[in-house]
Amino acid sequence: MEVVFTFDIKDYQKEELKTKFPELTIHFKKKDAEIEVGNADVLVTYGGDVDASLLNQAESLKWIMVASAGVEKMPLAEIAERNIVLTNVRGIHKTPMAESVLAHILALRRSLPLIYERKETKEWGRGIRSSELKDSTALILGPGAIGSEIGRLLQAFGVRTIGCNRSGRKAASMDETIIFNELMHKLPKADYVISVLPSTPETKKLLTAEHFAAMKETAVFMNFGRGDLVDENVLIDVLKNNVIEHAVLDVFEVEPLPVASEFWTLENCTISPHISGLSSKYVERALVIFDENMEKWLKDDPDLVNKIDLNTGY
Repeated sequence: MEVVFTFDIKDYQKEELKTKFPELTIHFKKKDAEIEVGNADVLVTYGGDVDASLLNQAESLKWIMVASAGVEKMPLAEIAERNIVLTNVRGIHKTPMAESVLAHILALRRSLPLIYERKETKEWGRGIRSSELKDSTALILGPGAIGSEIGRLLQAFGVRTIGCNRSGRKAASMDETIIFNELMHKLPKADYVISVLPSTPETKKLLTAEHFAAMKETAVFMNFGRGDLVDENVLIDVLKNNVIEHAVLDVFEVEPLPVASEFWTLENCTISPHISGLSSKYVERALVIFDENMEKWLKDDPDLVNKIDLNTGY
């Protein structure tokens, strides 16, 4: 069985894989080299390099493991047509992403950007308006593995958590869970509106100008899921007119964010270049899932971890 990684990993990780799976022939893409997938039975990829053309080259392909959470940019129809199994690494982002969300909230509430700025100008000024997280409310869109970990950390600071998903099914570390249609009723209560939603037909442009108008003027909107959750022109108008206090954006409709984007010029907008899920432990955690699934695959066990429903995209 041939396995092709479309990215490279560390030498010691390669040796561990070869030791664990001596029956596999594993290839790793070298820098600037072409991806050779002609004989691949299994493809391990970050997803962005897989298109219909590459699939046509991989005539033996039976399983694609995506070493990221989002699969919306992949040729799902072609993958489904060929009955190729698709899995991802959902869950490995929860620690770095939850810590990133918490870091941004603490930075804003404890006035860290202003403190850093005054250090540069050597200004000793104690007139800083800081506040606390305790007794505030966070509305978390997408209380899955990542959202629940965000909720757990926030609850430790005395924050009330409201989860919002399509089913209303109870989620871990949520004091309450609602469905999308109930958003308008809960937004006025939220101090933080945090999205970690994937991109699906249901979530595209889910938030409208009316949703932002329903938020508190002091609310902080945080998007760590996908950039198509809201029309960017709508969000720019919201921020320019101070409908809410601040936005923290890690994802955008077009990435990298164009230099001409007005987001760069807005003082009440924090821009993060889609890095909240990055961690030195990223590949290590992804390989744990690969190991578990490969052991199942070799035993013809179809119950793979994080198997994607190709109809829903998650």
